[in-house]
Amino acid sequence: MRFDIITVLPGLLDSPFAHSILQRAQHKGLVEIHVHNLRDYATNRHKSVDDYPYGGGSGMVMQIEPFAACIERLQAERQYDEVIYMTPDGDTLNQEIANALSSIENVIILCGHYKGIDQRIRDVFVSKEISIGDYVLSGGELPAAILVDAVVRLIPGVLSDETSALSDSFQDGLLDAPIYTRPAEWRGHRVPDVLLSGHEAKIATWRYEQQLKRTEERRPDLLND
Repeated sequence: MRFDIITVLPGLLDSPFAHSILQRAQHKGLVEIHVHNLRDYATNRHKSVDDYPYGGGSGMVMQIEPFAACIERLQAERQYDEVIYMTPDGDTLNQEIANALSSIENVIILCGHYKGIDQRIRDVFVSKEISIGDYVLSGGELPAAILVDAVVRLIPGVLSDETSALSDSFQDGLLDAPIYTRPAEWRGHRVPDVLLSGHEAKIATWRYEQQLKRTEERRPDLLND
């Protein structure tokens, strides 16, 4: 799978993709992540990519031409399944969206900045708009990193335990059950006996009951959907 991320701050994405699972996925050749500096496509000698909004108002708007030039260059090289814009007014990222994206090949992600991007870029090029929550950040770089992380870990071969991603919270519409590791007792707090029993059926039943309980307590909206 290939991600092409277009941003005015490419350095902000150096660290998220250079460690842990995302780094290993790239080293294995399972994913490619390419970050493109939008200023390389600026049409003026100052390399600025923003301008004042028509109609007045505060803030600056990212211009059409740099985004269009970068997107069209990429699309001339290969077919893209999605062009995604990270924006607070997009569809809220969830496990279902991540699962769907993990099965495609090539994705372009646009990172906004300032007050956002010219609407015409969204109208002409963008096929999907995604939000990571009902709040506003300084730009789309961190949301883009979150999206890539959520998708890449689902690609077969990325995780060492193939069943790990399938048992994550939200995969079955429920939150995950409590988890424990050694020691079995710590400062008077003991691991539930059922997890030490070795009885797989009873353990599975306990975990499912705990999933239901935790979901009902913390995210009852998931049960009402």
